[in-house]
Amino acid sequence: MPKGPMMFAKQSGRRRGSGWTASAPAVLLAAAMLTTYAGPAALAGTDDELRAASAEVESLEAALEDTSAELATAYLALQQAQAQLPAARARVATADAAALTAERHNQQVGEQLAVAEANIARAEEAAATNASTKERTQRTLDAFAADMFQGDGQSQLSVALGATSADDFATRLVLADTVSAMTNQALDNLAAAKADGAATEAYLDAVRIEVAELKRQAELALAEAQARRAEAQQAQDALDTLVAQQDAHANDVATRRAGELAALAAAEAEKEQLRQALAEEVRRAKAQEAGRISAAAEAARKAGKPAPVVAPPPQTRTGFLSRPISGGRISSEFGMRLHPILNYWRLHSGMDFAVGCGTPIHAAADGRVVSAGWGGGYGNRIVLTHGVQRGVVLMTTYNHMSGFAVRGGSVSRGQVIGYVGTTGSSTGCHLHFETLQDGGYVNPRIWL
Repeated sequence: MPKGPMMFAKQSGRRRGSGWTASAPAVLLAAAMLTTYAGPAALAGTDDELRAASAEVESLEAALEDTSAELATAYLALQQAQAQLPAARARVATADAAALTAERHNQQVGEQLAVAEANIARAEEAAATNASTKERTQRTLDAFAADMFQGDGQSQLSVALGATSADDFATRLVLADTVSAMTNQALDNLAAAKADGAATEAYLDAVRIEVAELKRQAELALAEAQARRAEAQQAQDALDTLVAQQDAHANDVATRRAGELAALAAAEAEKEQLRQALAEEVRRAKAQEAGRISAAAEAARKAGKPAPVVAPPPQTRTGFLSRPISGGRISSEFGMRLHPILNYWRLHSGMDFAVGCGTPIHAAADGRVVSAGWGGGYGNRIVLTHGVQRGVVLMTTYNHMSGFAVRGGSVSRGQVIGYVGTTGSSTGCHLHFETLQDGGYVNPRIWL
């Protein structure tokens, strides 16, 4: 079934007023290909990537030409969603990794803060113990001092000399030395406690500064972890949405696929009807040509001349037919196509000219209108016969037209017979041009 390809905005679309608009399938196709060839941070690919994307677009464009615009749109929406999935999954993985790194850093800072706060607790406990020691030592010294000032002020020697006997003298001297030693020890302990207290306070000051800094870092690390986790959740939500869209598009494609198969079956029936309708025209033209050749041969025999030789059908380009469209581009050639959605091979029975709707269509050669009207999947269609050429009945068809310039009678080469459109099963403005030899489809290029 001949259906038009998707077109790019600058080469096709539907004419509205004085401007052009791209068809929905073309927009989706371009978006899908850009997603495939441009990374998430890239606005455009390299020249090679863009050329590859362009080639893939043209290939898919040709493959979908025998597809209704609705199915093509649904399929390309599915392709676009599928093309975005790898990048979306990569964004989720990157965001999850960043969130995990931030959470680990937050945990590490928390552990460091816990250690520092434990150090403060131990240092404060040591400082309290040291203060208690200093207080007890100071009280001991104060008691010694009070005892000295409140006593008679005698020296250790006076105390010893006041003894009443040798044993009393020895005892008094030992007691005096013990008191002196205890006093000196208390003074040493007090000095050590003061030194330890100063060191502990200095350490506490340093640790308190460290704790303050770690608390600041902990706040930043927590905020970073929360932000990264939020980004990871957003990426996951976007991926979930994309997966849901893909499922919806897949269901849409599956639903429309059944309808497309039915439409293609109807199109094959339309082709058979056209073949049968042209069979009588071919038979009549062949009979007339046979009569003409027979008469020419008889005339040559009577004149003693050789019988005229009938040229065989062409195998290469003959140039007999003129190009039916001025400008534009050939978007799809004659040949077998593998349908990317329906997964079967079928014949693309003509040549597609991508050009804007409303562009005049010209008769490719002198001929006669065999039919002009609605052709089902072909849309508005004109069929011309050009009589017997090189032993075959040559006919041309012009399909998906927006309107007719002629509906019957004879036409001349180059005469406007209609206007480009996108009627019938077509995804965009174009002319589907066919050539038939004796009612069978052949490549138009051998006659152009």
